[in-house]
Parts: sequence; structure tokens; C-alpha cells
Amino acid sequence: MKKSPEGRAILLEQPRVISVKVGHAWDLPANTFGAAYAKFMGSRNFSPDDRPPVRFMETDELAYVAMRAREVHDFWHTLFGLPTNLMGESALKVIEFEQMGSARFSEKQRKLFFQHYFPWAIRAGMQCTDLMCIYYEQHFHEDLEDVRRKWGIIPAPAVPKQTRALAASSAMGEKL
Repeated sequence: MKKSPEGRAILLEQPRVISVKVGHAWDLPANTFGAAYAKFMGSRNFSPDDRPPVRFMETDELAYVAMRAREVHDFWHTLFGLPTNLMGESALKVIEFEQMGSARFSEKQRKLFFQHYFPWAIRAGMQCTDLMCIYYEQHFHEDLEDVRRKWGIIPAPAVPKQTRALAASSAMGEKL
């Protein structure tokens, strides 16, 4: 955000997407972004005030950025024309990753991620059991390889030697 003049202004002014600030969207002409947003929110009986607060961030600025990402999420649904079902939310997560996650990768890191980790993650996610339906604590005493087999877990493949140093220096942990 700091690289963009508009992003810097947002960080400085810290606008909020709450009913008091966006309620006027209901009164805008039908062909406007604001009216489309109001229609989207109204059709789902959503309120911008219903989002939980952001917690556990290292700085106030990071907390604001995380909150802003939550608050503009419905704008993205409106702009991209995505529904709020599993398919729409998943597609929006890919967009969010591109916007906020992989943008922090260098060109070589992006290549490593998309050629090495992404295909594995798709296969691993499709093959394994429903990870939310495992009572993990009841399996602590079992052999790691046995539980992996039982749950269909495919461990991440080893990073090729020539890119191992690159993976270790991933920029994902960098700040704004």
C-alpha cells in the first residue's frame, strides 16, 4: 500500500467501511458501483458493521490493513461479480492471494510456488480426509507416518536443491 499514492492516503486517513460511512450507497443511481454494492449487501442481508474486530497484529498499521482487507471484501464480490458461495469465495481467495500474498514473492519465488507448491497443494487437498473433522488430540500417540497414511496426507515434496536457498528466504513474512 505504501508504494501507491492512493494506498498511502488510505493508510494515513484510515477510512472505515461501516454503515455510517457507506449507507448513502442505497440512494445512488442504479448504474453506480455504490448502488451495486448496496444491492449486493441487501440481497444477502449483510451489514458492514457485522465484521469481528481484528486482533493479535504486531502493529496498529498491520491491524488496520487486516481490517481494511476484511471491510473491502464485499466490494470485491461486487466488482468481480462473485457469489458468496463456496465457488465464489474460493475464486476471491485466489484473487486475494495474488493481490496480497504472491505479490510479495520475487519472480523466482513465484515460479517456485506455482511450479512446486501449488500443484502439490491441489493434489494434497483433494486426496486427504476432511481436515476439520479430525480429532487430532486423540491421535497424538500414533506414529506420524501411520496417521498420514490413514488421513491421506501427502507431505510437501522436497524443494529442488537449486531452489532450496530461495525457498528459505521467502519474502512472505515481510511487512508492508
